[in-house]
Amino acid sequence: MTSEIGLTEDAGEPLSTLSSEITSLTIIGGKSKSGIEELYSIRCYSGDIICLVGPTGSGKSRMLGDIESLAQGDTPSGRKILINERVPSSNDRCGPIGLVAQLSQQMNFVVDLTVRDFLSIHAESRLVENPDEVVEAILNTANELSGEQFSPDASLTQLSGGQSRALMIADTALLCPSPIVLIDEIENAGVNRRNALDLLVKKGKITFIATHDPVLALMGSRRLFFRDGGVAGIIYPDEEERASARYIQTIDDQWTAWREKIRSGEMIHL
Repeated sequence: MTSEIGLTEDAGEPLSTLSSEITSLTIIGGKSKSGIEELYSIRCYSGDIICLVGPTGSGKSRMLGDIESLAQGDTPSGRKILINERVPSSNDRCGPIGLVAQLSQQMNFVVDLTVRDFLSIHAESRLVENPDEVVEAILNTANELSGEQFSPDASLTQLSGGQSRALMIADTALLCPSPIVLIDEIENAGVNRRNALDLLVKKGKITFIATHDPVLALMGSRRLFFRDGGVAGIIYPDEEERASARYIQTIDDQWTAWREKIRSGEMIHL
């Protein structure tokens, strides 16, 4: 496989970065489970959506873990992650303001607060100038993304999986300062996937999403496909595939409409 960019042997002295200054993330290839080298390096920029595809157990979650830890050859894959083309500092990797936010498959709250109280505390902890406005924006956005509306006075522990995921996507996009977002399987969460990704792009997040959903996989600016724990290739959509993606999206929209009718107690007549 041909590298996207040349491999970087030395990225210079570690750079202590602020999230607002981060514009790129580079993944330097490691090796697969069987020891085959990943002969590539890929650079991602603000607003990029990179989709990770492949069978279960092929290495997608390992890649997300490498990015989350800003790996420096110290994980099973041997990959290295650069921030703004530089080696992350120890503060970047372990500091109080994480550069990476992760939305896992399970979003279960254990804090018994109302949704509004939770968001207010988070906004205050970030020292935002207009916390009430930010909280209201997150609430409105979360309800737009969720398949089922919820009240700001609802308890976090009473939210469904889809509502919890929608809330955290909105919070990550509108309040969380982390410039890098990792999402593991959003397809079954009852969330408006297209709007969620559009929101993250608009906010300039570098987003990696592991998915089995063809609609999601075709939304990315590129996708990495995995085999045997390593990246087997990098795919860039061409115009023919983008046209196919638009057609597949219309089919998905129809399925979504049928799903909502059934959930609303209506009958389906074709």
